[in-house]
Amino acid sequence: MNLSAFFALPAPVRLPPSWRRSWSSEGLLLAVSAFLLLSANSAFFRQALTGRSLGDPSSWGFGLALALALLALNFLVLGLLCHGRLLKPVAALLILVAAGGSHFIATFGIYLDPSMLRNALRTDPAEAGELIGSALLASLLFKGVLPAVLMWRVPLRRLPFWRALGRRALWLLGALLLLLAAILIEFRPLSSMMRNHRDLRYLVTPANLVWSTGSVLAADLRGAARPRQPIGLDARPGPAMAARTRPLRVVLVVGETARAANWGLNGHARQTTPELAAVPGLINFPQTSSCGTNTEVSVPCMFAPVGRRDYDEDRIRGSESLLHVLARAGVDVLWRDNQSGCKGVCDGLPSEEMVRLDPPGLCAEGRCLDEALLAGLDERLASARGSGLIVLHMLGNHGPSYFRRYPERFARFQPACQSDDLRQCDSTAIANAYDNALLYTDHVLATLIARLQAQAQSSQVDTAMIYLSDHGESLGESNLFLHGLPWAIAPEVQKRVPMVMWFSDGLARQERLDLDCLRRRAAQPAAHDHLFHTLLGLLDVRTALHEPALDLLAGCRRS
Repeated sequence: MNLSAFFALPAPVRLPPSWRRSWSSEGLLLAVSAFLLLSANSAFFRQALTGRSLGDPSSWGFGLALALALLALNFLVLGLLCHGRLLKPVAALLILVAAGGSHFIATFGIYLDPSMLRNALRTDPAEAGELIGSALLASLLFKGVLPAVLMWRVPLRRLPFWRALGRRALWLLGALLLLLAAILIEFRPLSSMMRNHRDLRYLVTPANLVWSTGSVLAADLRGAARPRQPIGLDARPGPAMAARTRPLRVVLVVGETARAANWGLNGHARQTTPELAAVPGLINFPQTSSCGTNTEVSVPCMFAPVGRRDYDEDRIRGSESLLHVLARAGVDVLWRDNQSGCKGVCDGLPSEEMVRLDPPGLCAEGRCLDEALLAGLDERLASARGSGLIVLHMLGNHGPSYFRRYPERFARFQPACQSDDLRQCDSTAIANAYDNALLYTDHVLATLIARLQAQAQSSQVDTAMIYLSDHGESLGESNLFLHGLPWAIAPEVQKRVPMVMWFSDGLARQERLDLDCLRRRAAQPAAHDHLFHTLLGLLDVRTALHEPALDLLAGCRRS
C-alpha cells in the first residue's frame, strides 16, 4: 500500500457548477429554511396531522398550509438573526441546535418550552454526558455538521449596506405575507388546533429553541437585576419550639424522578419498597401530586408558600424559600446535595455537595450513589442542639441511565436496560432498571429511618423523616420517555409522586400526633403545596405565611 496516498488529505468538497455561482443571502437562507422544515419538524407534523385521513383532500390542503407557514416562519427567524459576516456562523449554529433539538423531541417525546430549556441549561456535565450517545452523534453529523459545512461552502454575493438592507426587508415582508396567507387560508382548523393544543408550538424547530432560550435568558437577567424578595419576616419560634427540652431534627428527603405508579407501597404489581413496608409507624401518601414535571419547576415550588394552586414562576424564583423562613426563626438548616443543586432555595444557607465530600466507595466519575447522603449524618444528629432541618437531595431515578443509580446487589429485576439510549432497550428492560433504582431508594430511606430511630433512643434527639419526590417519569407509555412535558399535557405518571412520613416515638408524643388520624388523612389527596405549611407546623415556626388548612398535621394533634 502507498502510505503517502493513504495519509493524504482528501480533496476538498466540490460543489456542482450551479452552486459555485454566488448566491444571494436571502436565497441561501431560503434553502436553509426549507432544509430545517424537512429535517427538524417531523414530530410537529405528526402531532398536527393526527386523526386526519390521507384520502381527504382537506388534509393535504391543511398540511400544505402548515408547511408554507413553517417555511415562512423559519425564514423570518433566520432573516432576523443572520446578517453580514454573521450570516453563516449563526445559520450553522441554528442548523446544529435544530438537529440536536429534533433528536431529543423524536427520541423522548419532549416539548422544547422555556421550562425544558431551563432544565437543559442547568444540567451538570455528568448528567449531560449520559444523554450523549451514538444516535445523537449521528443526528448531529448528518442533520447538522454536514449540512452546515455544505452551506458554508456556498459563495455569497456582497451588496452595499443600504441595498442589502432594503432587499432583506422586502424578503422579510414577503415571508410575513406568506405566513399570514397560509394562516388565513386554513384559519378555522389552525385556530382550533392552536386553541386546543397550544403546546404544539414548542415542537416547531428551531423557532422553539430561539423563543424558549430567549425567554429563559430574559427571565434570568430580570432575576439577576434584583435580589430575592424576603418572605416570612415575622417568623419566630412558637411556644412548643421554645419549650423544647430535647433537640429536634427533621430530615426532608427530596426524591428525584420517582413516580407513584411504580411505588411498592402504592400497590405496584411488584414490591419495589420491601424495606419501607417493614418499617413500623411509616405513613404512606398514595395520592400525591407534584407542582411541576421537572426539577427546575418542582423544587423551587415545593419550598414556596404558593404552589401549583396559585403558580407564579417569577414570584417563586424571585423570592426566598421555606428554608430562609425557618432559618429566620432560629432553625438550623442544612442542604446536602447529590444532584444538580438546590435551584436557589438554599442560596446563602449552609450546603454540602456529596461529590465534593467524596465518601469512600460511593462516588465515581462525577456521580455519587445516594447512600453518600447518609455519610456523617450520625455525628450531626448526635451533636444536635435546638431545632433543625436537614434536606437530602437525592439523585434517585434520574434518567435515562437508570442502571447507574444503584449498586449491583440491587439489580433484582432482570433483564435491566444497560444503555443510556433507551431506544436500544425494550419496555420490560427499561421498567426493570427503573424499578431496581426504586429498590435502592427504598433501601436508602429505610437505612435513614433506622439511624434516626437509633439516634432518638441513644442521643435523646426527637427525629422525623419526610420523603417526597419532585416529579414522576414516563417509561415509554404513548412513546414518551423521561419527563418535563408542559403541565397541561403531561401524563399522570409525570405528575403523581410518592410521599412517606415517619416520626420517632418521642416526637409523636411531644407533638401530640394522632398517627391513626394521620393515616386516614394520608388516604386523601395531597400535593407539593402541603410541604411548606406542614414543615412550618412540625417545626413550630409561627408566621402569617402558615396556612393550617394546608398543614397535613394540623388536624391530627390531640388537644
